[in-house]
Amino acid sequence: MRNPQPHPAAAARPADRAADAARRPPLASEELLRGGRLVEIAHNGEIYRLQATRLGKLILTK
Repeated sequence: MRNPQPHPAAAARPADRAADAARRPPLASEELLRGGRLVEIAHNGEIYRLQATRLGKLILTK
């Protein structure tokens, strides 16, 4: 029986993922929102909504 190889990201340890994130600069909310106030994000088969409020806060909802 063939043993499937795990996806490289799934095999990464939490410390490896944290180090990888630390090497990348943060994304500006303006880049994500592209001049709007709402962006939909597909993640693991679900749709999430990232919304900027009038007070400048961010809300992420499923």
